[in-house]
Amino acid sequence: MTDAADQQRPGNRDRFDQTAATRDITGEHRASRNDYDAELRRYNEVLRRACDVQRDDHVLDIGCGTGQTTRDAARLARAGSALGVDTSAAAIERAHHLARAQRLHNVSFEHADAQVHRFARERFDLAISRFGTMFFADPVAAFANIGRALRPAGRLVMMVWQAHERNEWDVAIHIALTQPEATVAVEPDAPDPFSLADPPTVEAILQAAGFADIAFTEVQRPVYYGSDVATALDWVRGFSCTNEVLTRLDPGAASRACAQLRGALVAHMSDDGVWFDSCAWMVTARRP
Repeated sequence: MTDAADQQRPGNRDRFDQTAATRDITGEHRASRNDYDAELRRYNEVLRRACDVQRDDHVLDIGCGTGQTTRDAARLARAGSALGVDTSAAAIERAHHLARAQRLHNVSFEHADAQVHRFARERFDLAISRFGTMFFADPVAAFANIGRALRPAGRLVMMVWQAHERNEWDVAIHIALTQPEATVAVEPDAPDPFSLADPPTVEAILQAAGFADIAFTEVQRPVYYGSDVATALDWVRGFSCTNEVLTRLDPGAASRACAQLRGALVAHMSDDGVWFDSCAWMVTARRP
């Protein structure tokens, strides 16, 4: 386990820096494509091992998106079940479609906000999340709500990003889109994908929410942006934050910002596509 004390909480940066990882998390960009699952594919096996889903488990997947991790859990919990929740209606609709197509009968999905949704009390053995817990408005209340849905000794296993500067993808895109002419007004209430990057902060949140046995394991895996630069650029331009920056620039400045972004993607093109380094925490905890 990596020494949590070595990590420093990221500072409050400009709006693009704060939202680079949201990937239009509540929009149709993610719901209509498989790029998000492909992007995080190197993390999936790490998460699967950490979750260690058992045959009889009932699993809650928080911020499930189009449901890949929920379906994976359902296949392992053959005598149990898996429920995925997400705030994106489009993503949940797509998740339903994929589950039906794959004929999974022990999986379900709900368009819901895990912060406030009335889950059945003590229903689940395990709550999991693949980068879906960083945007809670009140994280203590949110995790307390999730904890109430867990049975005694139920486990929480979630992946969250480490700090901005440890994630090459965010640094590269941030530099490309924050040239002087591309700077946009700061919105202090913008969601922060790095809000759970600091282990002492996360530990305090989870303890206040009633969790125990909190542990952090560092995970370093590359993220995949597409088979070629054009595909990667299309994907990145679909992020809500990227689109907002570009639409607020005049045409000439937007064109130059896109050229900078394309250059960053070209620099990360390899024989098997566009890849960026990334660092995450695997956070585990238990309800007493």
